[in-house]
Amino acid sequence: MGTITQALRTAQSGLLVNQRALDVIAQNISNVNTEGYSRKIVRLENRSLAGTGSGVQISDVTRRVDEGLLKSVRLELSKLNDVVAKEDFFARTQDLFGAPGDNNSLSHIMERFSESLDILNVAPEKSLEVTEVVRSAQDLTDEMKRISETIQELRLQADRKMAEIATEMNTVTAAIDQLNDDIISNASVGRDVSDLRDQRDQRIDRLAELVDIRFFFRSDGDAVVFTSAGRTLVDTVPPTITHTSAASVTPTTTHAEGDFSGFFVGSTADESNDITDEVRSGELKGLIDMRDRVLTDLHAQLDDMAAVLRDTMNQLHNRGVPFPGVAEMSGTRTFISPTTQSIKLDPTNSVDDVAIGLFDIAGNESVSTTLNTIMTDAGFSARGTTGDWDIDDVGTVLQSWLRGNGTSTATAGVDSATGKFNINLNSTTLNLAFRDQAGTAKTTALEDAAITFDSNADTVDDETVAGFANFFGFNDFFVDGLVDNVWETDAVSSSFAVGATETLSFYESGTTPAGTAFATFTVTAGQTLETVAKNMNLDTTLSQTVKASIVPDGSGFRLRLSHQQGSSMYVTQGTNRSFLTSTNLDIADVRVSSSLSVRSDIITQPANVSTAAVQFDSTRGVAGEFLISQADETITEAMAEQFTQTVSFKNAGGLPSVNNTFSQRASGIIATNAVLANDNDRTIDTQRTLTQSLQFKSDNVRGVNLDEELAQLIVFEQAFGAAARVINVIQRMFDALERAI
Repeated sequence: MGTITQALRTAQSGLLVNQRALDVIAQNISNVNTEGYSRKIVRLENRSLAGTGSGVQISDVTRRVDEGLLKSVRLELSKLNDVVAKEDFFARTQDLFGAPGDNNSLSHIMERFSESLDILNVAPEKSLEVTEVVRSAQDLTDEMKRISETIQELRLQADRKMAEIATEMNTVTAAIDQLNDDIISNASVGRDVSDLRDQRDQRIDRLAELVDIRFFFRSDGDAVVFTSAGRTLVDTVPPTITHTSAASVTPTTTHAEGDFSGFFVGSTADESNDITDEVRSGELKGLIDMRDRVLTDLHAQLDDMAAVLRDTMNQLHNRGVPFPGVAEMSGTRTFISPTTQSIKLDPTNSVDDVAIGLFDIAGNESVSTTLNTIMTDAGFSARGTTGDWDIDDVGTVLQSWLRGNGTSTATAGVDSATGKFNINLNSTTLNLAFRDQAGTAKTTALEDAAITFDSNADTVDDETVAGFANFFGFNDFFVDGLVDNVWETDAVSSSFAVGATETLSFYESGTTPAGTAFATFTVTAGQTLETVAKNMNLDTTLSQTVKASIVPDGSGFRLRLSHQQGSSMYVTQGTNRSFLTSTNLDIADVRVSSSLSVRSDIITQPANVSTAAVQFDSTRGVAGEFLISQADETITEAMAEQFTQTVSFKNAGGLPSVNNTFSQRASGIIATNAVLANDNDRTIDTQRTLTQSLQFKSDNVRGVNLDEELAQLIVFEQAFGAAARVINVIQRMFDALERAI
């Protein structure tokens, strides 16, 4: 009886095991097209009881997965999503900049401005041609503003997508953690967990698309996931992942300065939990690169070109005046302490001078003198060589001369509210004009006078500018209206080190007493810019007012100093005079492209465009006189010719420091953007091919093969049938035994 019963139980085990095997095959076949499903394999083993065979049992149900290949797939998936994340942004910038030959491209609009100057040069007295110059200049500045605004909008979009990724990563890591718990609890009681592992793999795959990850499995089946930099994402209790999107973005908004929230893994109270600079691949890396590198580099290129255009055109425009001179001049330079800041007039060669003339409505000279003459007559040193030409003194002497020569209510000096030097003749019959020249005599040639500026009253010149009117910005063509509250070095390599120990002094508008540094700071020889910035932010006095940051630019970095209250400030160096010189630390060009415009009074009255320069006519009067001619094309010719000549552009946004024409530089910006977009497209194609190849190999291993399943179906079907036959035979044996008894 025992033998027959044992046979029945053995046959029953075969029946149940083959039934379970058929169920697994049914699962495989039904999920043949299910993404992420791996083929399940039933592993059988002999069952024994007291050393005697007692049928068959399932040892486990396993997945056919190549874990090593799966790791490779995830690594390549992460790299692929890095470049794919940039694709739409590059498409937008391609549309934004256009091709060099497009009518709406930046280079083409630049050429239209150049052409309008050429046409005006032929007939400088024609109002239509002047209006066209102003219109084309507005088109150019409007285009740069449009590009700048779109770049910032794209950066904001990238930042918002980063916030979405943080939210999704929290969801994915929570799901992986829950699946870990389910796998461990079910496996501990012998339940099949292969489907749970498939679900966990899908979550890990998605995490790999978002950020670069590494992972391993513990002996109990628990999966631990962390970034390639070692930040744990899943292990016991997953950390909270946080990124708060910015409300708005400007050209000075950077992660380096803390304007963008960090991407935190863990508590946001601990800055070390910010992984923004650690991410190496994945969609998150692509968005960070676009927000903090690619788009900022493009904007830096645009800012540099806009600044060079502003400075070059303004220098030329300040050489002349609109016919027949002007009754009002509003400077653009900000003076934070006009009672102590001073200028010198050509202190090196001591020959340049600045003619000052008042002209009637026909452009004829009424009276003239020179700057050096009125200053020395007032008791100051020749050309300010002893540093006694304070800005306020220059204003006082100039105002006195104007009032004594036909404009009795004229005003000249620095506006205490704005810090700008303004002149107003308060006259309807006389107009003012300046003429830089190579000497004091009227007969000397036109030549930009060298103006040196001592910004901190230490008797050491801090800046040299070509042209008196240009120094003050009396007759600028382009204006940006920016406050001098941001200073930057040029882009330097990460290996840059300070050449000599130097003391920097910091001044701001409104300081009491005027001209007193609110802070000093010593940079030490051998320090990197990063160390300089760090030490500045640790300085208890300086850091209350100034924030120092290291801002990426192309393949290098800039030291950026920002006044935290937005006031104008000035930075000077000590006796070694090496740090500012070697790094070119100066008022930053950042924001120029987003703020540049044609001067408002020129827009409303195009006749205010300077076409003529003050000329000397030896046939007039006793010994010759100055005059301003409406048909004089001196300034427009110089401005037109400038577009055919090369100017010096700095290293900005990865573009090298070179001498180019404006059109060449604009084309260079367009070409750089096109190359970046093209390189990204090629990388996508290459990376997608590699990823798909690895994915195909992985799918071949883990995927369901219907032919194999059908073959197994037949095997297990026959085994099931055979086990059933055995049970049937045993049943008949029991029946026979019952009848016999």
